[in-house]
Amino acid sequence: MNSPVFILGGYQTDFAKVWSRQGQDISDMVREATLGALDASRVDAAQVQSIHVGNAFGELQRQQAHLGAMVAQVVPELWGVPAMRHEGACASSSLAVLTAMAEIEAGRYDCVLVLGAEEFKNTPGDVASQNQNAAAWQGREDIDCTFMWPAAFGLLAQEYEARYGLDRQYLNRIAEINYANARRNPLAQTRRWQFEPGAFTDDDALNPVIEPGTRRQDCGQITDGACAVLLASSDFAKAHAARTGGRLGQLPVIAGWGHRNAGLRLKDKFERSRGQPYVFPHVRQTLEDAWKRAGIGGAQDLSGIETHDCFTTTEYMAIDHFGLTPPGQSWQAVESGLIAPGGACPINMSGGLIGAGHPVGATGTRMLLDAARQVTGQAGDCQIEGARRLQTLNIGGSCATVVSFVVEAQPA
Repeated sequence: MNSPVFILGGYQTDFAKVWSRQGQDISDMVREATLGALDASRVDAAQVQSIHVGNAFGELQRQQAHLGAMVAQVVPELWGVPAMRHEGACASSSLAVLTAMAEIEAGRYDCVLVLGAEEFKNTPGDVASQNQNAAAWQGREDIDCTFMWPAAFGLLAQEYEARYGLDRQYLNRIAEINYANARRNPLAQTRRWQFEPGAFTDDDALNPVIEPGTRRQDCGQITDGACAVLLASSDFAKAHAARTGGRLGQLPVIAGWGHRNAGLRLKDKFERSRGQPYVFPHVRQTLEDAWKRAGIGGAQDLSGIETHDCFTTTEYMAIDHFGLTPPGQSWQAVESGLIAPGGACPINMSGGLIGAGHPVGATGTRMLLDAARQVTGQAGDCQIEGARRLQTLNIGGSCATVVSFVVEAQPA
């Protein structure tokens, strides 16, 4: 990458908040995240030259589309600024980031607002679950189930079992680590949750089966929330740092990125990777693309990872695809403590989607912001000591859309 993109700052709403209970909706999330990001970054609304919004299910959950224009509606200071909305299931706001980066790299704009937002708690859980099925190939997945996504990622567990062997104790341990990490995150949905002894075992009462291969604690937490970041060119970042009296010091920068797609249908992905070392070769390629653009050799050069754990199986998959273990041997990184706090490469110090929560359209920007906070020493009780480089992995659907960013700190 010849033109690094700087992260000036950002803002995340409280993922434990149920907005509809307070008479609010997605528009209020957009307003709070936008104003919060501007304030945190010390950027005036007049300096924002472009806006990108990530959202997956606004039409289904709130009958609200056209969310690019929502920003100026609720923050009138941004009236007249070009804006657009992006949809890529759970990777929606990562796609918004990629587009904002392209605008900056092309020299179109120097300061771009990117936000992701999603509202889920305004409908009953079974309705929200049905709406999320739009991220699959409707009617053609050939998965007999009540709940599509627990079933789909339960099949991923079964695929690992068939190819390499899989001991469920390691999936339970991933969940336990992420919930524990979330307790230190003041914005996490589950920060106050309590669990009975035995909740992170295969106890059918304390951790019941949702779909074959997936138990309750394996599941990420669908929630309400928004997260926004301000991205800038090098010239803008330098001028901004000088204007703010050097307060920002070392600025986080997106040093590398990867973006690949596969088809919608999960079973087609399994069939295409038969006989290959990785279950999802395009996920591995996405990570390698990001490493190449960042000029690093791989996961050995990372201080930590923020990865998509919509289910424990997706984190288990990420571990070997990142190369933290040989293919199929992700259990080694769990058993050794490598991914836990204090390990060589902690994963999801935020709590991840399981602990921090998963407002689908906001997850990509939330990961990016948490990575930026880590490399600048601003992650609070979630801080990885001495963190200098983090990588994100954000997926949409059954790894149909895959985006990764490498974030490190550089002088502005």
